[in-house]
Amino acid sequence: MHIHIIAVSGTGMGALAGLLSELGHHVSGSDIAFDPPMGPALERWGVRCLPGFDARNLEPTPDLTVIGNVCRKDNPEVVAVIERGLPYTHIAGALADFVLGNCSPLVVAGTHGKTTTTAMAAHLLEASGFAPGFLIGGLPKNFPRSFRAPQAGKPRLAMGDRPLRKPPFVIEGDEYDTAFYEKSAKFLHYRPEVAVLTSIEHDHVDIYPDLESYLNAFERFVALVPEGGLIIANAADAHVVRVVDRHARAEVAWFALEGEDTHGKPPHWLAAPSTSDAAGTRFDLYAGGVACGRLALTVPGRHNLKNALAALGAAAQGYGARIADIGPALAQFEGVRRRQDLIGTPRGSFVYDDFAHHPTAVRETLAALRSKHPGARLVAVFEPRSATACRRMHQEDYTGAFEAADEVVLAPLGRSNLPPEQALDVTRLARDLRERGKPAQAVADVDAIVDYLASTVSPGSVVALLSNGSFGGIHGKLLERLAR
Repeated sequence: MHIHIIAVSGTGMGALAGLLSELGHHVSGSDIAFDPPMGPALERWGVRCLPGFDARNLEPTPDLTVIGNVCRKDNPEVVAVIERGLPYTHIAGALADFVLGNCSPLVVAGTHGKTTTTAMAAHLLEASGFAPGFLIGGLPKNFPRSFRAPQAGKPRLAMGDRPLRKPPFVIEGDEYDTAFYEKSAKFLHYRPEVAVLTSIEHDHVDIYPDLESYLNAFERFVALVPEGGLIIANAADAHVVRVVDRHARAEVAWFALEGEDTHGKPPHWLAAPSTSDAAGTRFDLYAGGVACGRLALTVPGRHNLKNALAALGAAAQGYGARIADIGPALAQFEGVRRRQDLIGTPRGSFVYDDFAHHPTAVRETLAALRSKHPGARLVAVFEPRSATACRRMHQEDYTGAFEAADEVVLAPLGRSNLPPEQALDVTRLARDLRERGKPAQAVADVDAIVDYLASTVSPGSVVALLSNGSFGGIHGKLLERLAR
């Protein structure tokens, strides 16, 4: 088919374009820009790139158009598609039509840890010979791309020892809405046979105005897993326990770290941390109360240990992977770009890029970097950019989120359309941090931040750049200045 994608340059839509091209379709895509790395990658994947949004991009007429969820109804290509009565769908519909019906979907959902857990699960299944397909919302370092079509590998061993010949397809289950004309969560379209639920904490307030509406999306997701399926769920998360208890039809396997409050749920998958240092974490793994040996994980942080535990459970219990295969593979997991991603070491300093923006993610990321660099000066540079991060709802939570940092530098809000009474007050946040004894300042712009860091960062210091966006190009600017 000729498939045209409107707004193709985003991480998810670009990966979909590459996946459809790999499946043998002729794919074109339009967007306002095709900057690196996505633009060159699309061309390598055989996608015809069309700059700008214009009805003429629909010539020759495509068999199907995929409308990205960043598109509004007044997009000129969207208008032309609808007026001409052309077939169209969204990213979730395209995956359902072209991929998910021919595989066994493993869907990783949750407020935190989705991308890393998805990449881990795909890596562990790959090491076990299952040759999984996957679509990951970031670039996994163990694979050359963030997508792959399902391949012929080992049959899945389903619960009840009934072999299913469909190969696994690992997909990050996003709770964000699907398109301007389809306001349901993306993960409700992904037909999960095995599901992972990492955590639930109110997020995406532009879509879910309150906690109950957010919980409702996860309740519907959990109910989708069939009776013959499997749910790997975080027993230490009270919201996860509530949602799963009330709505699960499938078998549930709980996971937790030793010592966590599991809300009365006996964890089938349990990790007992042994040692943690700059080289990573060693832990003892238990499955159903049986010791499975000591394993190693190189990506730091307790949150990543929980991500690993969920991925291990999904691969082993959901698809029959052997611990003897996936244990060594876990130690070889390199992580995902923009997740504690060391992007440079100019003049002996360490500069990390991370996607963290929710207070919980900020706290866990900084704690992980502290464990990796226990004696270093750790500077957190934070840009509030997401719809949730820019709002005042987490004003107090951010005050405690930077505990592991030695200093905090705050950038202006990444959104300027919020009423002052609803917006996060970064000046107040800096003041509250200073009152707690934490050096902190709100800085006017990216160039001023770079100037300040260039004059204060010394060899051995650690800088954590935290933003879910491009952060005004600070990454390249800072590396270049520090190198000088």
